[in-house]
Amino acid sequence: MSEDVGDGWSASAAAWIVEQGEDGDYGRRCVLDAPMRARIEGRGFRRALDVGCGEGRFCRIMQRAGIRTTGIDPTDALLARAKELDPDGDYRLGRAETMEVDGNFDLVVSYLSLIDMPDLAAAIAKMAAALRPGGTLLIVNLTSFNTAGQPDGWTRDGEGVARFSIDHYMDERPIWVSWSGIRVQNWHRPLSTYMTLLLDQGLQLRLFVEPQPTAGDPARIASHRRVPYFHIMEWQKPA
Repeated sequence: MSEDVGDGWSASAAAWIVEQGEDGDYGRRCVLDAPMRARIEGRGFRRALDVGCGEGRFCRIMQRAGIRTTGIDPTDALLARAKELDPDGDYRLGRAETMEVDGNFDLVVSYLSLIDMPDLAAAIAKMAAALRPGGTLLIVNLTSFNTAGQPDGWTRDGEGVARFSIDHYMDERPIWVSWSGIRVQNWHRPLSTYMTLLLDQGLQLRLFVEPQPTAGDPARIASHRRVPYFHIMEWQKPA
């Protein structure tokens, strides 16, 4: 059974599954998937671990690229959906902070899951340990500038102009965010927290990009360009 840690994921699983559908939400479809596919295709990856795999969408994308995948997630209902869509897939119940996997993965992926992890230091240590020497840790995360403005996000000032207010940037804290019937706990952390923990594992930064939308409503594209939601990082474990 999934562990009830009061983070909202069990209660929000059904709404999450509806929102993601087969192709993912706007951010995944129009901002992230293309650059993420570019990082996994044609590079010789054979075995990947998707940490916080949810309903298994990116596992299926990696499989289509010829990569054998293992997905780990703490929410039963999301894993059940992953197995429904991919009956032969390898999906396991577990949390990043306490997962027990071998250390022979070419690729470890965290696709918008670090923000869900209360014990980030333990989670990153486990992900680094899962990599073989020379392996790649591929991360998509919400930018710390964005999470520092949550849960309010965009608001209107006294003149009706849309503004995104960033505050208490250096203060690590849990935040509750709600959209489309989903209500879950995320974590705001300054970027330096992530970078320090990854560097402390001896990992080497190979890529840092802030992808822009490639499609969608012009107003939505404009808001993403004003306040980017995401960055992608690629780290390598020394051989």
